[in-house]
Amino acid sequence: MAAIPDDYRNRPVAVIGAGTLGRRIALMFATRGGTVLVTDPNGTRGTQAVGYATGELPTVAAHIDGGTPGIVSYVPDLADAVAEAWLVVEAVPERLDLKKSIFGQLDQLCAADAVVSSNSSSYASRLFTEGLPTRDRMLNTHFYMPPASTTLDVMSDGDTAPEIIDFVMSTFPEYGLHPFLCRKESTGFIFNRIWAALKRESLDVVYEGVSTPQDVDAMFKLNFGTEAGPFRMMDSVGLDVVLDIEEHYAQENPHLPEGPRILLKRYIADGKLGVKSGAGFYDDYPDPNRL
Repeated sequence: MAAIPDDYRNRPVAVIGAGTLGRRIALMFATRGGTVLVTDPNGTRGTQAVGYATGELPTVAAHIDGGTPGIVSYVPDLADAVAEAWLVVEAVPERLDLKKSIFGQLDQLCAADAVVSSNSSSYASRLFTEGLPTRDRMLNTHFYMPPASTTLDVMSDGDTAPEIIDFVMSTFPEYGLHPFLCRKESTGFIFNRIWAALKRESLDVVYEGVSTPQDVDAMFKLNFGTEAGPFRMMDSVGLDVVLDIEEHYAQENPHLPEGPRILLKRYIADGKLGVKSGAGFYDDYPDPNRL
């Protein structure tokens, strides 16, 4: 039986990766007065993550039952960040070799009762926890885009202890989050499988010259009543991340159309990664170098 985290409300959460989603995950776990430690090899990105989370925290915490702003700090060293954490969330780029390396370290560095999870948007945690002695406390917790979207997929690595799954499902809602359980292993989890089909076809329509990102988004918003269309959403995620995910899907299914990946590579080659670079399918984003 895996150990459930002891005294979790008085221990920090550690987030590995200070990118678009890492900083948003840190924000959510700082909404009940606790401490969140963000670690990233890029100090500038770490500082920006703290600035983002700290700035948004009062507003987000005010909308959570029992919420109160906590503290988000940047810690350069991985070992220092995870040493006392009750929860460690990996939120690094979608590279399997990188995730394997990090989880191998976390197996040794984390407290014995820490829950260790991956925010991977396409890889099952089984792929980078196989053979690790403590994989019974490891799993996927895939976040979408908090605080705007507070849903997440929870999925076992194949050996995750049931009590760890139960703990995550019952504890995460305290932080304004809404976990949904994947009842069997699924590449893309639940909603992302559905979103991937919409996203891929939208990209293909533009690649073929049938329409433009702006027109696709305008039609999407009018037809579905959403605030943003697929291209604006992809800009928010980061086009490099979107491409990584598409490459992974293509490895599993070589029959997928290549056009969407070609289109993404064109934008990335021009330095257009989306919101984080100041331009993507749209070019009306703030200066990314300003905190």
